[in-house]
Amino acid sequence: MRAVLARLSFFRGVRLENVGLERLSGALTNVSYKVTTDAGDYVLRLAGEGTSDYVDRAAEGHNARVAAAAGVNAEVLYFDAREGTMLTRFVEGVGMEGEGFERDPGAPARAALALKRVHGAGRVFRSRFDAFAMIDGYIDLLRGLRMPLPEDYHEVRREAEAVRRALEASPMPLAPCHNDPWPGNLLDTGGSIYIIDWEYSGMNDPLWDLGDLSVEAGFGPKQDRTMMEAYYGGAAPTALYSRLALYKTMSDLHWSIWGMVQHANGNSAEDFRTYAATRLECCKARMGSADFGRHLAATVAGPRSRASGSRHVYRAHSERRSSLHKAPGSGQRSPISPSPPSAASAPPS
Repeated sequence: MRAVLARLSFFRGVRLENVGLERLSGALTNVSYKVTTDAGDYVLRLAGEGTSDYVDRAAEGHNARVAAAAGVNAEVLYFDAREGTMLTRFVEGVGMEGEGFERDPGAPARAALALKRVHGAGRVFRSRFDAFAMIDGYIDLLRGLRMPLPEDYHEVRREAEAVRRALEASPMPLAPCHNDPWPGNLLDTGGSIYIIDWEYSGMNDPLWDLGDLSVEAGFGPKQDRTMMEAYYGGAAPTALYSRLALYKTMSDLHWSIWGMVQHANGNSAEDFRTYAATRLECCKARMGSADFGRHLAATVAGPRSRASGSRHVYRAHSERRSSLHKAPGSGQRSPISPSPPSAASAPPS
């Protein structure tokens, strides 16, 4: 490890024998260390073996710097796109997994505003996150690994195609998105929220971030409303709650298939088989709810004017597969068991 630090020009003149090193927990494939020096504390991230074969590190570095400039990510001090080595300033904060959102009723609003700063960064991310294309890529990987899909997957995929058609019928402008805002990637400093791990970052519909956050944090209708009203600065149109509900459904499906690939690859960091099955059941529950058809219809008839004049809309099915910019298995996402879908997604009347 000290040999790696010695190669970084940032540490020239620093007596490395006096540097403190502490391995940080939470990573599934990458390895991160807290580096303590007299001049300050930093985080050194070493990419997991082979991850640069399927992670667009150049895009990650660019996107992480954009997020840092927006005040949402830690300052990036060094990034090697070839090796995936990254050095950032250490941010003193508490991960919001576990009871982070239960302790603070205002946390959903603060997290939403942190994501809004990313979405409003005003610069284009050098990658594209399309959940449908990602799932296509995961399925290709599973076939290559000769891993059979669950028997009910094909039924779920037919419903997912209905979600895709609804979203394409009412496209929204794309914005820089994190795309994996599970609570462990959110650091609460007490005054603000930082977002870490930008490997999945890319241009996307901002409501994906809100939907994924809602699912991963186990939000109910009240917390969804707090999140949405903070993000939109007041009451959000009902159609956007329906769009949010569809993205919750796709979040469960996306991470379920991701978990299947982890299991197929023999990743023993967690029980990915159970995780994948649990997420798929949550997806099926959302699709089987009485409100699912209403959410599809409301999304199709949604506020289309928001997308007028935008060139960044959903691509045709034949173009989606090429937008897959990384394969699964490289992120630091913790496969926590998700909460069951909430009974309602629309704001309380």
